[in-house]
Amino acid sequence: MFENLEDTQIRLEELMSELSEPDVASNPDRFRRLMKEQSELTPIVNAYKEYKQCKQNIEDSLAMLEEESDEEMRELAKEELNEAKARMEELENELKILLLPKDPNDDKNVIVEIRAGAGGDEAALFAAEIYRMYVHYAESRKWKVEVLECEEIGIGGMKSVSFMITGQGAYSVMKYESGVHRVQRVPETESGGRIHTSTITVAVMPEAEEVDVVIDDKDIRIDVCRSSGAGGQCVNTTDSAVRLTHMPTGIVIYSQTEKSQIQNKAKAFALLRTKLYDLEQQKAHDAEAELRKSQVGTGDRSEKIRTYNFPQGRVTDHRIGLTLYKLDKIMNGDIQEIIDACIAEDQAKKLAKMQDN
Repeated sequence: MFENLEDTQIRLEELMSELSEPDVASNPDRFRRLMKEQSELTPIVNAYKEYKQCKQNIEDSLAMLEEESDEEMRELAKEELNEAKARMEELENELKILLLPKDPNDDKNVIVEIRAGAGGDEAALFAAEIYRMYVHYAESRKWKVEVLECEEIGIGGMKSVSFMITGQGAYSVMKYESGVHRVQRVPETESGGRIHTSTITVAVMPEAEEVDVVIDDKDIRIDVCRSSGAGGQCVNTTDSAVRLTHMPTGIVIYSQTEKSQIQNKAKAFALLRTKLYDLEQQKAHDAEAELRKSQVGTGDRSEKIRTYNFPQGRVTDHRIGLTLYKLDKIMNGDIQEIIDACIAEDQAKKLAKMQDN
């Protein structure tokens, strides 16, 4: 696995040299590409340099133990040897993780779609709460959130909402949220005090750029209409709403969050591109059944991934068997611990699969 690391180190040195050239700054695309590659290679090379230093320290300590007769110096050499061996083992694991194949979508922005499932109004209320949870989490990461499409109900719930999260590595983190989220609690409308179970579905899709998906104008019907709905943050009252229908797939996008028809049309096309790109990704995903076995969960939208139990104040992620008793904090956007655990499990499974091969 480490045999190409010398080449990686040489490539990083070449990149540093290229970035210092005067003409690079005047070419934004090239500069961006070089900076991206540099940011990917730097942690690998830094870990590799430290790995080589540890290897040298081990050789030096072993040589000292052979040559040195002074007991105090020998004890010092043994201590340094043990420290270097322990750190070298840590660095081997770090390098293995750094060298895992990257998901090509990891650096992309994401479009998240939340839909109320079983449970009627209670599911719609929970959908709105999960939407707010992701907004708080995005804010904690200094990411930008923009609503693309929203259908509200009058009591503060959402039948569905689609929104874009813009930020470095958003997809690499948010992709673990895709699946069925289940809530268990006593609804405010329940007079008997019985606990109800409701569900919502979360779909996390990498933002598709125009180069990722080509849309034929002949396949699109565009209708302009008046905004409608319960009002609030997602709806305005101008004649600027846009409905796109993609005839080959039957996908319908309705965008009404902006006052400008041009802006709504741009948002609708961005969402359509992402959904078409996601369809292709899902087809490839379904074709790779063996790959799915090595991932955290199946990755299927119908998979139940998490339960939020309000009476007991706990959240359980079923894919990794993690239960946390801090429901209030999690609903306020504190989901990093869950995501970190999913990433760690995902990396462990991929490492095990790599070693099996």
